[in-house]
Amino acid sequence: MYYNNKKIVLLLCTIFLFNKAGAQEKTPVSMSLSQIWEKVAANNKTIQMQDLKVKGTVEGIKDAKAERLPEISAEGEYAKISNMPIYENGLFHTPTQFEVVHTSYKFGGSAYFNLYNGNKTNIKIAEEKKENEIAIEQRNLTTSEMKLRATAYFLDLQRSNIFRKLLLKDISDQEKQLEEIKQLLKNGVVLKSDVLRVTLKLSRQKMAMIQLNNDLAIANQKLNILTGLPDETVIQPADNPQDELPVLKPYTAYLSDAMSHSFAYKISEKETELRKLELKNVKANVSFKLGLFANYAYSYPQIFIYPYSVAMYGLGMTGVKASFPISAFYHNTHKTRAAELKYQQQEVEHSDTEDKIRQEVNEAYLRYQESLTRIEVAKENINQATENLRIVNNTYFNQLALVTDLLDADTQLLQTRFDYAAARIAAQLQFYQLQKAIGNL
Repeated sequence: MYYNNKKIVLLLCTIFLFNKAGAQEKTPVSMSLSQIWEKVAANNKTIQMQDLKVKGTVEGIKDAKAERLPEISAEGEYAKISNMPIYENGLFHTPTQFEVVHTSYKFGGSAYFNLYNGNKTNIKIAEEKKENEIAIEQRNLTTSEMKLRATAYFLDLQRSNIFRKLLLKDISDQEKQLEEIKQLLKNGVVLKSDVLRVTLKLSRQKMAMIQLNNDLAIANQKLNILTGLPDETVIQPADNPQDELPVLKPYTAYLSDAMSHSFAYKISEKETELRKLELKNVKANVSFKLGLFANYAYSYPQIFIYPYSVAMYGLGMTGVKASFPISAFYHNTHKTRAAELKYQQQEVEHSDTEDKIRQEVNEAYLRYQESLTRIEVAKENINQATENLRIVNNTYFNQLALVTDLLDADTQLLQTRFDYAAARIAAQLQFYQLQKAIGNL
């Protein structure tokens, strides 16, 4: 009796937990692709790191501009001074002790205002501004890359949802078909092996459904992480994959857009300009410096002029200071050559970047054209597979075909539907890859 009661309690607990789990199941959140992009731009950690880098370059510009301000410093000195022995008869004889003031101190301030230093300050400001422009374009490129990755996950969800609907319908059709074949088996019309083969296929389809559900969960989590949403959020793509696909413009138009808007091209272009500024900065090392200076200090004791005085005195100076680094003529030679080589290297790299962008645009353009053709082929294949299944289905139930023919026809039709859905999703992804290549994502 105790054992039966225990089983009842366990059964009730199981039912309670099952109902609780069902109650906690999250309602899918319908989101369009544009909403996904907004979430990515606002919450993605990779983009946030690039934002911080941009802010850092802004501070670099302010720091470079601050170098135009005068340099002001204050200093102080306090010391205890020993007696001063005078060795009148040599180092190995007793010296005469000369009394000195044992306390010494000095405090004051100085200032220097740069008038000219080979234009290095302005060059430094220009370099920091260029770093800021590069950081902005790098952030734009990162945002474009993250949007494209989010698009891939979003379209993956769409494709998996379509596959799931097709598979559920196919499983339902297969179950009905299995019941019909079982009825034929009872009437002695077909063999038991026909029933077993159809059952085996149905089992495989159900296993495929489990795998498809897992694919959905994995893609959903990836999209949640990319958009900064909680892992338990279930995203339901709101866009209709059956909408008309964009029509292609001429290839030359896309190539022109890429050279004007591509983030990678802009980054390479600005890095070339930065190397040119760095070369100017190195060449400016061989130039004179001119500035205004001023200082004033109080000192004790007065030992600056003779006769000395045990008293505090103040002394200040103002004037113009000029210098010229003569050694820079030979110290700066190799530095200049190294900067020139870096500039030449960057020019070659910029040209290489242009080649890569042309190749990327061309590949994305051709792949999108190919995907549009693939859609038309897949659509025609569905019509052929549907007609083939109709013929085989009639011949099988009229005992004019084998069950393997029927199963193959079912599989072919399902596969063509999968291919059509996959082709449409792939075409959308290829289009967004083209947009990313031209800097329009």
